[in-house]
Amino acid sequence: MPTKDTILSIINRAVDPRQFQEQHWTGTFDEYLEIVTRNPKVARNAFQRIYDMILHFGVKRYTYLKQDYVHYNFFDDPIDNGADAVYGLDQALMQLVDFFKSAAQGYGTERRILLLHGPVGSSKSTIVRLLKKGLEYYSKLPEGALYTFAWKIPRPDGTYEVQPCPMHEEPLKLIPQQARREVLAVINAELPEDQHIRVEGDLDPFCRKMYEDLLARFEGDWRRVVEHVEVRRLILSEKDRRGIGTFQPKDEKNQDSTELTGDINYRKIAVYGSDSDPRAFNFDGELNIANRGICEFIEVL
Repeated sequence: MPTKDTILSIINRAVDPRQFQEQHWTGTFDEYLEIVTRNPKVARNAFQRIYDMILHFGVKRYTYLKQDYVHYNFFDDPIDNGADAVYGLDQALMQLVDFFKSAAQGYGTERRILLLHGPVGSSKSTIVRLLKKGLEYYSKLPEGALYTFAWKIPRPDGTYEVQPCPMHEEPLKLIPQQARREVLAVINAELPEDQHIRVEGDLDPFCRKMYEDLLARFEGDWRRVVEHVEVRRLILSEKDRRGIGTFQPKDEKNQDSTELTGDINYRKIAVYGSDSDPRAFNFDGELNIANRGICEFIEVL
């Protein structure tokens, strides 16, 4: 007959405080730079991360009818003991992984939306479900660690108001554009060309506003600006809408594009005085949520 101690011991084995602390790490921007210099892969983009996540589970090569194939073990669903395993589609899955590989290396496919097309029952939804499940799992591992940041805004009373980055941006985007290329060259110096870290684009409008306000407050002293940045580990989660978005198209007559892009928060206009202030905008559109991960269009994929 089971006892209370037996049940508690099972729970204790499943709940690891040290793992929780690692997955909820917070630190300074300087500490994050130390992490990047030790392990540049933490700054990978979404396509590099998906490609590495698939390869993390290994491959098997075989020949069938004089044609060479690569079987990616990830699509056997080792995470969930084969519950969503995909069978007999190795050729199509090779083309899918080649798309991710090309995007990971910056050959142009990273600027496209991927459409999975096929008859009913051809595993389209299962493949996307696997990718989402894999990203959640991989982001919890040391190999798949990724980071974002929050702003510590000083109050008049000496305390701080913490404002998370709404789009979970890569902390290296805080490096000024005029220095970023040289910094990345130093980081990539000893990495193979196909694994180079690429940090492109600007901060989102909200973070750009925070950055510019602090830069003006500290008279251009960038080091003092990043002292007000708190870097934190990011665990991707579809349920919590972090890095994984799910969009379900509706009737074309009442479909609202703001479900993808976000919309103005009219209550905040009274606080900030203008609808052009990025702080009065909700960055809760599915494409914004999926900035560091993946977005699924249910009826399309």
